[in-house]
Amino acid sequence: MCGIIGVIGHEDVSSEIINGMTTLQHRGQDAAGVVMFNGNFRLKKGNGHVNEVFKDIDFKTLKGNCGLGHVRYSTLGSTDAVDAQPIAVNYPYGLAMVHNGNVINFKELKKTLYEEHHRLLDTSNDVALILYTFASELERKDLKHLKVDDIFDTVQEVQRKVKGAYSALTIIAKRGILAFSDPYGIRPLVMGKKYTDQGVVYAFASESSTFDYLGYEMMRDLRPGEMIFIDNNHHVYERIGEKKQQAFCVFEYIYFAREDTKIHNRLVATERVRMGKKLAETFKETGLQPDIVIDVPNSAYFFASGLAENLGVPYRRGLAKNYHMGRSFITPNQEAREKMVKQKLNPIKDIVQGRKIAVVDDSIVRGTTSKRIIKMLRAAGAKEVYFVSASPPIKYPCIYGIDMSVKKEILASNYEISEIAHYIGADAVVYQKLEDLQELYKDLPICHACFSGQYPTGVTKEILEDIEREKMESNRV
Repeated sequence: MCGIIGVIGHEDVSSEIINGMTTLQHRGQDAAGVVMFNGNFRLKKGNGHVNEVFKDIDFKTLKGNCGLGHVRYSTLGSTDAVDAQPIAVNYPYGLAMVHNGNVINFKELKKTLYEEHHRLLDTSNDVALILYTFASELERKDLKHLKVDDIFDTVQEVQRKVKGAYSALTIIAKRGILAFSDPYGIRPLVMGKKYTDQGVVYAFASESSTFDYLGYEMMRDLRPGEMIFIDNNHHVYERIGEKKQQAFCVFEYIYFAREDTKIHNRLVATERVRMGKKLAETFKETGLQPDIVIDVPNSAYFFASGLAENLGVPYRRGLAKNYHMGRSFITPNQEAREKMVKQKLNPIKDIVQGRKIAVVDDSIVRGTTSKRIIKMLRAAGAKEVYFVSASPPIKYPCIYGIDMSVKKEILASNYEISEIAHYIGADAVVYQKLEDLQELYKDLPICHACFSGQYPTGVTKEILEDIEREKMESNRV
């Protein structure tokens, strides 16, 4: 899971891209990078947050009227700065690319690129595989007379060959900017525009909140399999390539996306309130009687408010957060996650002492955060603690870019709900029901593979084993 942005304008847009990347920082904290095109590619990337990587940047060295930005959350492969995005190549055409997602047939495609196209990938980054697959297909075209249909035909071949989840942005040197999504539309990508004295400026981003900050008008989401090309004259071309039944990642609404973002015309904050209200129906079935409802800041606030409203129980802010810490879910390893949870949350004793508390979080994956929070709440004097998950039990690895790739670290894969409650130290654990979540999204087909094991792209035992093996070899568990 990462954050991407691309802009094509009439003058230098480098500062615009970097500012836009800061609005996507929550989607990736490992690395950040920018590539600009101004007759040639100008690239700057490194490990760390956006402000760290670009703190000493001289914008004179990073100018261009077309560029891409990326913030990285590495779920597989190397975390070295050299593997950060963007990635650029100069053959058969000047190309630069960023992407958000995860390719599941990496090994197969890497072999094909070597045997059929004599391309040896020296990186474990998915975007390199997508980019070289694109380049290999593009060189079959008449490059001196390259047409938009040639570009779209090339993308369609990529969509046929590359399996998994991906939203990608590509600069085609001296031609324009290209955006495309996987056939299932698993990962988000939105398009926006604004008008300047020089003319219209177009942008793509992982979330619409980026456009709010930069002053763009939100146009729309990309559809499954869609391709959009904007040439240097700012003409917009669109086509649907390989298209399957949509399977949008519901975890975007549950956790990853900002609450002020709109995806598929749904405000994330409103979606979380809806989930919280639906969750109240399940909570009532337990017969539990909490005195107050609190949330695990920040993604769980709207779940908790919806739950409290439908239960008729007061909502209180019972945990104070250190806002200088990052997101523990996307921290590279278990030891770092445990340390971060200790540093970023502190119970407000006067609110929790002597009370039965329903504490709401977006999900339970490894149990690191929930176990520590319950321990802190009990130390602060809570009478009883009911841990409430806004998502259904996560039972299966995500193979599409969320850090749940090793089954042994997923609690609900190995334990019943009563055992999970005992493990994390809760008096009870209450989960959202999968059928209730599906009912909420009956008009927007979602990917729920991490709950149900039903992978929209299909998956083999060998693919799952390869992903788990690579995960373990990268020392992230």
